[in-house]
Amino acid sequence: MTSTASRALPEAGRFRVLRAAALAFALAGAAGAVGLTLYAGRHNNSLILRLIFVVWALAPFVAAAWANVVSIRWPVLTRATLHVLTLVLTLSSLAIYAAVSFGLLKAKIGTIFLLVPLASWLLMAIVVPIAAFLSGRLSRRGEDA
Repeated sequence: MTSTASRALPEAGRFRVLRAAALAFALAGAAGAVGLTLYAGRHNNSLILRLIFVVWALAPFVAAAWANVVSIRWPVLTRATLHVLTLVLTLSSLAIYAAVSFGLLKAKIGTIFLLVPLASWLLMAIVVPIAAFLSGRLSRRGEDA
C-alpha cells in the first residue's frame, strides 16, 4: 500500500506548481531588485537617478510576472520555458545584485544594474519566442502523423 503523499504529482499538478513558483519568484524578485537597487544606490544623492535605476531593475520582473499570468493559453512548451526562465533569471539576477550591493563582487554598481536587466530582457526576447516556434513545429509534426 502506498500513501498519497509518496505518489508523484500528476503532470498538470506539477505544472501548476511550476507556474505558481515562477509567479512567486517574479514577485519576490521584483521586491528584492527594488531593495537591492536602493541599497546599492544609497550613497547617490540623486533621487531621480535612483528612481530610474529602480524602474529599470524592476521592469524584467514585472514583464515576467505579467507573461506568467497571460501565458495560460500558450503551448505547454512555451509556458514551461517561460516558467523555468523566470526562476533562473530571478535567482541569478538577485545573486548578482546582492554580490555587488554587499561588496562581494568588485564591479561598478551602475554597470551591473544596467546590464543585468538588459541581459534579462534579451534572454526573454530570445528564449521564449524560440520555445514558441519549436512548440508550433512540434504541434504541426503531431498533426502530420
